[in-house]
Amino acid sequence: MFSLLYVCQLCINKPVTTPCGHTFCLKCLERCLDHNAKCPLCKDGLAQVNQYFFLGWIGLLELKERRRLHEEEMEELSNLNKNVPIFVCTMAYPTVPCPLHIFEPCYRLMIRRCIETGTRQFGMCLGDPVKGFAEYGCILEIRNVQFFADGRSVVDSIGKRRFKVLHQGQRDGYNTADIEYIEDQKVQGEDCAELMGLHNCVYEQAASWFHSLKSSLKNRILSHFGPMPEKDADPQINPNGPAWCWWTLAVLPLESRAQLPFLAMRSLKDRLNGIRRVLAFISRNQN
Repeated sequence: MFSLLYVCQLCINKPVTTPCGHTFCLKCLERCLDHNAKCPLCKDGLAQVNQYFFLGWIGLLELKERRRLHEEEMEELSNLNKNVPIFVCTMAYPTVPCPLHIFEPCYRLMIRRCIETGTRQFGMCLGDPVKGFAEYGCILEIRNVQFFADGRSVVDSIGKRRFKVLHQGQRDGYNTADIEYIEDQKVQGEDCAELMGLHNCVYEQAASWFHSLKSSLKNRILSHFGPMPEKDADPQINPNGPAWCWWTLAVLPLESRAQLPFLAMRSLKDRLNGIRRVLAFISRNQN
């Protein structure tokens, strides 16, 4: 039998030793560090210690087996169709920045796994009081993360692709989903010419509305979302539609529930007509 000195005092499995002399298993220690960057027993700071420094008493065979299991887990977590991590919070759109302030340990773990797997991606969905979270969402890509010693994280992310939720699940305290990606349906011929005219018209309408805002409000929008994207020469070149459409939806004063149907639309024409109606309604109220 092993001495208690050489077993994890949290789960009695896979011992590793911290610089302060306490023994745990690597998985338990990682999970504790997601909550607080201190030794679970003596509270000595471990924030600046790389996890692979914890080498403790471990046999070569056990280390090889652990690596194999870790690689299998990373491969499973890298799948961006099944068991995709879902952050249940706010609306997110393709091409639009989405800064996040994270303090829940489960989401800190989720973000760390997204970085470890190399995908740097997770799904964002609105909460739903009945279903748990909305049926449609947007994949976000992590551009940068700042981790703080008190457990908080600031994540700089940007929208990539839209998806539909096929099945909901959970993993280690955060939500997951099996998903399918959705794209706009392309049109041709006369329908394409009509779409081009509508696209140009609504773009000018959106730009005019934005320029009519007070300077203080415009500056807040610019600092958060950046400038309005340029009009695309071909509005169907991107499977998610023109970037300026998503930027406009992000800055319009609409409740999240009113924005969600736009994310699910596979018709650019319908999305443009919807934006046009919203802009006309807002302009009438302003006048």
